[in-house]
Amino acid sequence: MNLFLCYDKCSTCKKARTWLEQQGAAFQPRPIKEQNPTAAELADWAARSGLPRNKFVNTSGQLYRQMGLKDKLPQLSDEEFFALLATDGMLVKRPILITEKGICPGFKPEIWQTLLD
Repeated sequence: MNLFLCYDKCSTCKKARTWLEQQGAAFQPRPIKEQNPTAAELADWAARSGLPRNKFVNTSGQLYRQMGLKDKLPQLSDEEFFALLATDGMLVKRPILITEKGICPGFKPEIWQTLLD
């Protein structure tokens, strides 16, 4: 089953959910704030996606700015990086679609379509 990590108050997540429903895609929603990803999950998803780890960071969130992470994150080891993101789901880029074919953080319909086909 496809996994859809989202935040219900996020307008992009709402658009992504509507898009998934319009595609007739089967998916399991997971609220990113209440059930934030673990460090192990984040590390696995980043590795499987082939994307740089920073693609999994919500750089436009208030918490990111409050914590001054722009300068801190690049200096962290992978273990420290994913452990920090795992402390709060609001630090993680959303929405995230996880399928058997791949993983995509952020709503990109053209990429999501290839992950569902």
